[in-house]
Amino acid sequence: MAIKSSFLRLVEETLESASRKPKRMLYGDVFNISNFHLLQHWKGWSQISSSCFWKSLVMFLHLFFISSFSLQLLLNKICKSYQRKYRTNEEGLQNHAAAKHTLDDINLGISYQASKVCCSLILISHCVEFVSLLLQGNERYCKYVFSVSAEITQLISWMVLLVTIFNFRRTRSVKLPWIIRAWWTCSFFLSAICIAFDIHSIVLHNAFLGLEECIDLLNLLFCAYLFAISVRGATGITFDNSNIREPLLHTPTEKHGETKRQSPYGNASLPQLVTFSWLNPLFAIGVKKPLDQHEVPDVDIKDSAKFLSHSFDSCLTSVKEKHGLQTSFVYRAIFLFIRKKAAINASFAVVTACASYVGPSLIDDLVMFLGGKRENGLKSGYILALAFLSAKIVETVAQRQWIFGARQLGMRLRAALISHIYKKGLRLSSQSRQNHTSGEIINYMSVDIQRITDLIWYANIIWMLPVQVSLAIYVLHNSLGPGAFAGLAATVMLMACNIPITRTQKRFQSKIMEAKDERMKATSEILRNMKILKLQAWDLQYLRKLEALRNIEYNWLWKSLRLLAMTAFLFWGAPTFISVITFGSCILMGIPLTAGRVLSALATFRMLQEPIFNLPDLLSVIAQGKVSADRVASYLQEDEIKSDAVEVIPRNEAEFDIEIDHGIFSWDPESKFPTLEDIELKVSGGMKVAICGTVGSGKSSLLSCILGEIPKLGGTVRISGTKAYVPQSPWILSGNIRENILFGNPFDSEKYEKTIQACALKKDFELFASGDLTEIGERGINMSGGQKQRIQIARAAYQDADIYLLDDPFSAVDAHTGTQLFKDCLMGVLRDKTILYVTHQVEFLPAADLILVMQQGRIAQAGRFHELLQQNIGFQVLVGAHSQALESILSAENSSRMLLTDERKIPKTSSSNESDEENTANTQFQNIDRQESEQDLCQDIADRGKLMQDEERERGSIGKELYWSYLTAVRGGALVPIIVTAQSLFQILQVASNYWMAWASPPTTATDPVVGISLLFSVYILLSVGSALCVLVRAMLVAITGLLTSQKFFENMLNCILRAPMSFFDSTPTGRILNRASTDQSVLDMEIAGKLGWCAFSIIQILGTIAVMSQVAWPVFAIFIPVTAICIWYQQYYIPTARELARLSGIQRAPILHHFAESLSGAAAIRAFGHEIRFSNANLRLIDNHSRPWFHNVSAMEWLSFRLNLLSNFVFAFSLILLVSLPEGFINPSIAGLAVTYGLNLNSQLATIIWNICNAENKMISVERILQYSRIHSEAPLLIEECRPPISWPEIGTIYFRNLEVRYVEHLPSVLKNITCTIPGRKKVGVVGRTGSGKSTLIQALFRIVEPREGTIEIDDVDICKIGLHDLRSRLSIIPQDPTMFEGTVRGNLDPLNEYPDNRIWEVLDKCRLGDLIHRNEKKLDSTVVENGENWSVGQRQLFCLGRALLKRSSILVLDEATASVDSATDGIIQVTIRQEFNDCTVLTIAHRIHTVIDSDLILVLSEGRVLEYDTPAKLLEREDSSFSKLIKEYSLRSQSVNHIANSESNIF
Repeated sequence: MAIKSSFLRLVEETLESASRKPKRMLYGDVFNISNFHLLQHWKGWSQISSSCFWKSLVMFLHLFFISSFSLQLLLNKICKSYQRKYRTNEEGLQNHAAAKHTLDDINLGISYQASKVCCSLILISHCVEFVSLLLQGNERYCKYVFSVSAEITQLISWMVLLVTIFNFRRTRSVKLPWIIRAWWTCSFFLSAICIAFDIHSIVLHNAFLGLEECIDLLNLLFCAYLFAISVRGATGITFDNSNIREPLLHTPTEKHGETKRQSPYGNASLPQLVTFSWLNPLFAIGVKKPLDQHEVPDVDIKDSAKFLSHSFDSCLTSVKEKHGLQTSFVYRAIFLFIRKKAAINASFAVVTACASYVGPSLIDDLVMFLGGKRENGLKSGYILALAFLSAKIVETVAQRQWIFGARQLGMRLRAALISHIYKKGLRLSSQSRQNHTSGEIINYMSVDIQRITDLIWYANIIWMLPVQVSLAIYVLHNSLGPGAFAGLAATVMLMACNIPITRTQKRFQSKIMEAKDERMKATSEILRNMKILKLQAWDLQYLRKLEALRNIEYNWLWKSLRLLAMTAFLFWGAPTFISVITFGSCILMGIPLTAGRVLSALATFRMLQEPIFNLPDLLSVIAQGKVSADRVASYLQEDEIKSDAVEVIPRNEAEFDIEIDHGIFSWDPESKFPTLEDIELKVSGGMKVAICGTVGSGKSSLLSCILGEIPKLGGTVRISGTKAYVPQSPWILSGNIRENILFGNPFDSEKYEKTIQACALKKDFELFASGDLTEIGERGINMSGGQKQRIQIARAAYQDADIYLLDDPFSAVDAHTGTQLFKDCLMGVLRDKTILYVTHQVEFLPAADLILVMQQGRIAQAGRFHELLQQNIGFQVLVGAHSQALESILSAENSSRMLLTDERKIPKTSSSNESDEENTANTQFQNIDRQESEQDLCQDIADRGKLMQDEERERGSIGKELYWSYLTAVRGGALVPIIVTAQSLFQILQVASNYWMAWASPPTTATDPVVGISLLFSVYILLSVGSALCVLVRAMLVAITGLLTSQKFFENMLNCILRAPMSFFDSTPTGRILNRASTDQSVLDMEIAGKLGWCAFSIIQILGTIAVMSQVAWPVFAIFIPVTAICIWYQQYYIPTARELARLSGIQRAPILHHFAESLSGAAAIRAFGHEIRFSNANLRLIDNHSRPWFHNVSAMEWLSFRLNLLSNFVFAFSLILLVSLPEGFINPSIAGLAVTYGLNLNSQLATIIWNICNAENKMISVERILQYSRIHSEAPLLIEECRPPISWPEIGTIYFRNLEVRYVEHLPSVLKNITCTIPGRKKVGVVGRTGSGKSTLIQALFRIVEPREGTIEIDDVDICKIGLHDLRSRLSIIPQDPTMFEGTVRGNLDPLNEYPDNRIWEVLDKCRLGDLIHRNEKKLDSTVVENGENWSVGQRQLFCLGRALLKRSSILVLDEATASVDSATDGIIQVTIRQEFNDCTVLTIAHRIHTVIDSDLILVLSEGRVLEYDTPAKLLEREDSSFSKLIKEYSLRSQSVNHIANSESNIF
């Protein structure tokens, strides 16, 4: 207080002295009141314009900084001395040596060197001024001693500062101390004020620049640079620690993905939290290089998915206990989850709203002050300016905190909901799973969760709105009295319009989401089954289906956007409407409209404009959020797998490992006919139970009831011990082979080696490029069916479980591999385990301890092999079919041998040599088998390297070409200039209407108005209506342009994806494609046009504001230039980091969806292995990986906005001080008030520009990602008009392979090598060979799934490479190895193109043995097929695929392991049907069951991609050394050995 009092006395003395003593010539001309008549009556001007006043202020500030600096130095010394007491001499010496060593590693940047130069020059300039002062004496100065003291103070302060800067190198300071930053900032503003007075003096008096003015000008330049450095906050000193960092960078054991980085947010201090400076280290990295995921810090523990999931789970539990499982339980849980953080955000939001209305309430006082009401002189003006500035700073801090808090809260809720959606997906019951397809659930996780997150952000506007409206009415009432209530009525009227708009918008949003669900469901299904679509030439049909679904979505989007455009027109015109009603009411009531009142009202309307602008967005978000929340709530309420369906008994208390008593089960609990009934089963420990039966008899369902997957209607199921499950359709996770086998268990090398040896994987690993670390593609796409099956058998075997449930494990492997699996795995490493295995291979039945024969959902027979044979009922049919197949092989073999004996007269070998033959055969087979897996990985791009490449990520700035592509996508960009023109006209007309009201209104009630009230009001209405119409035009054009552009981008992407080659789908997880088709497409549909539009609109707005302010206070324009430069620098500093964070966030979103899709498809296996917790934790890690860049991206946005807001606040404060400091009458107070009215929004407008540019750039990443998939290399043309084959082609079906060579990728070896052979027309040709010999590749080359590298394939003398793909594939038929069905109906699956009548379809169904089954269903041909056809057995799906081929009746039919999943009896029926129906067709058969090709006309044997043998079966069997003969020998030996086992066991009994 003493210092303050003495300073005030000093200022008063200097002011009195200044009024008595003459000034220097230049200042005397400027500050002499008599020289300027406008200043004669202004009392405070002489005080503020006195040089002594500024000298005293400068001296006070420098004294303050010197004192603060000295105090800080003293505290540092005390702390260091205190620490030194507790430090040993040895530590001190080490630290000293380290400091000395690292001193040489310091890099002194340009900014550090420049700051030294600037400070030195400023010090020299003050020395010159001091010498000049001493030479001039004390004649011209207010007080000579005081002036000398002021200069000495400045000299000392700059000397201290210079010494400190030189000391930075020794102290190794990287950041500037806050005291120096504040010092340089104040020096800049003081220099700017001094220059302003100098310029003012020179302009008024036509004077010349003197020595002092030149020095001031130079000092301003130096201070401006120092100010820029202070804003940056860095000294410019960096360290070269390459000798320390290099070893860390090259440590092979360190994995970036596993590195834990501390959360700077969690460790931040209060000032860092307010200013967001805890992000500075991340910006320091991001500005130097593109950020990588491992460089992004972790989120705080309270923002981690694990913590949030647990918290939300507690809230859900609490709500369920209190209120039960009602529809609103999710809403209650969300409220409990967010309430604390939401309350804090709400407090900040209310403070923001209150602070924003301080300015409008003070405008009338400011106008009166400028008009001459100055009882307290300048003091009241500066108090007003201080009030304005304080309110804006409070508003800035509070606004940034509530926006950041809302984003953070949205992230927390998103993490909690995604984790629970995932957990729910793992527990969904079969019926619930059919109600929600994968596409729908992915939409929940991507689109719906995002909309709920947006709703959390907008929720603060809900309680801000009444506060803002109430304050607005209060301010209006103070200015306009009762006229304010007219404004309230108009506001309420506008609010009332929201009710129908909200209802309509909500309905539109529901329809949009329904349409999007249907589109995403179809997209997901098409991507999963792309190969079959290409093989069947259905891709065009399904492309049209997707386009039709998109058109439905497009129509609802257009209705929604059109309504939003009308809403924008209504609410952009709302301030105009309210002002017209309010001013009109005032005129009618006789309330005088003075300039101050009008400007205060206009400022209030402008402040009220923001919440009214936000209202349509708020309503839209509420509608979208409500729909999304309802969808998620409905999903979370679905039924789950009953935990009590299976009783788990401890091992030491159980008599049986598996026990089912009077079991009744049904996949559809409401069906009259249960899936399984009267199930009685008791399985002791170590038993081997085989389950067999015809297609659809309930074999897989029996395993499902033990797993608890199928709803239990009655009875009990008890198990004792851990389970392992091998599903019929292989479930393989993305990752390497070892990870799939270990399945979360620790690696035990000995156990692992035994497992892979027993599962016949050893040879595969030896031939793979990376062994068992070879990466597997999505759904095991780059593995053969046999390899996938063996990998999942190895996974089960490695688990070392007590009970094994194997669903047809041998169907996908060849005869030799199947035998090895059975002997080495089931009867070897698992010999002591309880095993239930479903099989269609009768040869594996005799070894079982118990055989269950299923028939129509019941256990028709149960017993050992010989017991069932004696019963002579259903089981005999299966064995008989197998025996017939075996007899056909043996007869063919015997006839060939007899023929060979007759020809060569060689006697038969004795029985004693049979074992030698067998050994020789086995040895020879092993030689062939070495090539078993050589080409497996070559079936895709991953043999020598990574199959699933990391998602493509652009680096660096968003190119101008991207913006240009977007803006010119529709009509060449012709609509863009019209939109900008409409917005410019709106801004011009709005400014004109406000300017008109300010100019035409009288300053006071005593002043006569310039124009009449009617003219004033009429012109205002005319200008306002014109501006509103411009908004309507702009809003409609933005909606139209944005949606048309979005549609064009979608169509381009869709066409490119569906026309992409299969290699693209093999190496691209569907999650990446679905991410673009859902989230990124939603951004294009609803957001990007508005974001880009706002970039232009905000620039136009701020140009209008600058124009109004600069007209009144032109120095504002001068100071705005450096401030704008600083803003641009901030933006350039911010963009590299934010852009990469946004990209990383987009990339990290796809793994969540991909992992979820994989987990959904394998949910039964995950539950069976008991790994739900492990998979949930993996999901939580993926959520955190996405949250890290997302959280730091939104934080970075607030970092930037906070700094830009502060800068604009200082610009506003400068303009206020300038206006207050101007003499009375110097400017029109009404126009000055208008400038302040616009200046109130300057901070938000400046921040809005940069924020919109940055946000638009982040959103443009979605455009970038969609364009990536719009440039995929396409397959060959579907149709080539000049090379169309005849309609009847192919007539005969002769296929000629000439020097065919095929490779999947250019740098890989060829898979097929010099294949030359002719397949005669209308003949049956069997293609055999070991796994990986090239059989499937040959078929893919025939269908041109893979294009030949060399050679040709001709069908009936037509080169297939010269015709269109559609012409080729539509003329061929195939029954694939993996049966595929699409969601829909039976008819839609058999005839998706609607080409055949119903009677033809019924005829085909009867031939496929499906007719009776379909007839029993009430819906007949419209019987439901759920996603993936999961309500039909695998065998039934295979029969449907046969039905498609029978319908198509092409001249060429390919059977690719077509009967692998059906029993021997059904297989026999299918073979008979094929022989009858395709008697005059060319049939190529690839089969593991040798008997299916034994009656072929020709046999093609492939090995290592070459033709090993090609001849008739009889000729090949004549040669005992032929590979085909060896295959037959092995099959017959295996069957005979199995029969021998059966006979031996029957003898025992």
